[in-house]
Amino acid sequence: MSNPFAAYGSGSESDDDAPRLPKLPNCAPTIVTDYDVSTDRAVDISKGEIVFNPTATEIYMPEQGPKHPERKTQQAAAERNMLAGYAEKEHISDFAFETQRKTYHSYGYAVDPSRNLDENGDELEETRVISQTGIDEGASGNNIWQSGVQRKKRKRNKNDDTADIDNWQGPWAKYQDEKTNEELAAKGEDREEMDAMLKERAERKAIKRQMFDDSDEEVDTTTETSTLHVDGKDYQGRCYINPPHDVDVILTKESAPDRCFLPKKLIHTYKSHTKAVTSVEQFPLTGHLLLSSSMDGKVKIWETYGKRRLLRTYCGHNKGVRCLDFTYDGKKFMSGAYDRLMKLWDTETGQCIQKFSNKKMPYVIRIHPNPERQHMFLVGSNDKKVSAWDCRSGNIVQQYDRHLNPVNTITFIDNNRRFVTTSDDKSIRVWEWNIPVDFKYIADPGMHSMPAMTKSPDQNFCAATSLDNKISIFDCSNGKFRPKKKKEFRGHIVAGYACRPCFSPDQSYLCSGDAEGKMFIWDWKTGRLYSKFQAHDQVVIDCKWLYHETSKLVTASWDGKIKLWD
Repeated sequence: MSNPFAAYGSGSESDDDAPRLPKLPNCAPTIVTDYDVSTDRAVDISKGEIVFNPTATEIYMPEQGPKHPERKTQQAAAERNMLAGYAEKEHISDFAFETQRKTYHSYGYAVDPSRNLDENGDELEETRVISQTGIDEGASGNNIWQSGVQRKKRKRNKNDDTADIDNWQGPWAKYQDEKTNEELAAKGEDREEMDAMLKERAERKAIKRQMFDDSDEEVDTTTETSTLHVDGKDYQGRCYINPPHDVDVILTKESAPDRCFLPKKLIHTYKSHTKAVTSVEQFPLTGHLLLSSSMDGKVKIWETYGKRRLLRTYCGHNKGVRCLDFTYDGKKFMSGAYDRLMKLWDTETGQCIQKFSNKKMPYVIRIHPNPERQHMFLVGSNDKKVSAWDCRSGNIVQQYDRHLNPVNTITFIDNNRRFVTTSDDKSIRVWEWNIPVDFKYIADPGMHSMPAMTKSPDQNFCAATSLDNKISIFDCSNGKFRPKKKKEFRGHIVAGYACRPCFSPDQSYLCSGDAEGKMFIWDWKTGRLYSKFQAHDQVVIDCKWLYHETSKLVTASWDGKIKLWD
């Protein structure tokens, strides 16, 4: 290997004679250091704070970034913290502000809160007083807490002579400038105009109280009468209350028919009501009589067998009758009407036994089903309460007040130890008898109001008409009450109407009318619609399947007719 330093010679040679190194090119990359970059830091004025110590150059440097495209003028581009411009914050205590505000409202002036500056911009020590007319140079600026302003004290017409017993007034004397109500009252034509205005206002209030249900005015009463349309007793001295024995079925048996069939044809029409029929009720256990109520204020009882005659008419309400209910043995019944009266009637004689009223409109009446509690009945009214009445005293003995809207239905369950109520507040509440607190509350955002409810013949289910055009089923067996969401019956139109459903005696069919006068019959187990026919010209509001019949169905409508189908 050759020596790389051989070309340089020995060290004994002089430096002048030594060869020079060739100049090599600079291949190192260019590096930008912090000294080559401007270290000025921008101050963000929108944050309201600076987290470093800026230099004078950084403080007065122009705003960084592009200009706002819409702020073309110098005024628009100026700094602002509100829509009108820039407002400096100046602290003033709440006490000082309230003092000046009260002074201005009491005396008409206050201290000017703005700064008082001279021509050079220096602040002056004296304060300016501003009044309702402008700047008041001569005002002292005293506020309500200072003694510079004194209020005028009203003087009384005193009589300090205690010997003058008749005219002595003492500290209760009137002020000198005080005027009595007689002096301040309007007189002449103004008084007549004001009296006419007050009279008209009172008449409008009276009309409004009559329109609303919560009126406290006394209700009108009507003389109770009844009309018997047939002979009172037959050849054996029996009244029409006794069930007939010359019919094809045994009306006294407790068991229901083994199998029921669909009704197909109209066999009779009951015509006597002059207005819409609101409800129908069967005679308990036998069903050989039919009780109907109507908007004509009358209650009628009919035969369901034999000649199907009108037996008796009960007249005792001056407005439409809304609800009916028989006692356990059928010898008495209750009627509730829109005249805010509830009356207890004798079914056989037609005599009104007792009247009840709490100045509220009854929507539903239910007599206690137990034979030993026939003197108790429940009333659901428009005052959002369920009231328990005692016929012996004629007074309310308990009130169940939890609903938020009028109560529509009352249904006894669990061997009559509990009852269920529905209301316009779209909720269902379950109550223990004689305990005014509901122990179960059912409400759902998807629920609708249920204005009609019927219990099944086996006492295990309740069918409720829901205003979203369906019939909802509830399980009330074993002391419970829970909805069966998978079991619903649809196909009819009942939105806005309290069409009450009914069961067949063997519980194989569920029936209901609708708003178009049609009658619908579903299969209870499958929910399949078996039959649909045009029963009336108007709303079918109620229907009843006769207790001991396999295919006889009674329908009641707003056209004033009651029809019997077989």
